[in-house]
Amino acid sequence: MKTLIKSLVLALSLGIITSAASFAAIPETNPIGRPSKVSSYKTGIYSTIAGKLHISLDKTIGGRVDIRLIDADGKALYAQHLGKNESGCRVRLNLSDLEDGVYTLEITNGIETTTQSVTIVTQQPTISNRVVAIN
Repeated sequence: MKTLIKSLVLALSLGIITSAASFAAIPETNPIGRPSKVSSYKTGIYSTIAGKLHISLDKTIGGRVDIRLIDADGKALYAQHLGKNESGCRVRLNLSDLEDGVYTLEITNGIETTTQSVTIVTQQPTISNRVVAIN
């Protein structure tokens, strides 16, 4: 009988200890590669006739944001990382040296990703036929 009571008390105490440990305050864990704090952001993107791409980004402090310009092969041509203490940035990229094609501008905070397609096409010069006559 003593052995039965000792076994029950031991099992009950192990159950209580296990339950208490599982309900204890465990620090917040994140899956690998996921940021613990996410920063919201706003962007303004426009191009100029001179072949420049202007990017304006405003974000909340506390999270990180990455900006990348990627070509069709997936190669990163430009990358900028904004740290958690930065509130925004203004970037002007010179695209006049890039070949014609489709590029992707990717802005991500680790959870949400915004992509914009950037198409570069060189227009062929047109020859205007103009006749000047003097009478």
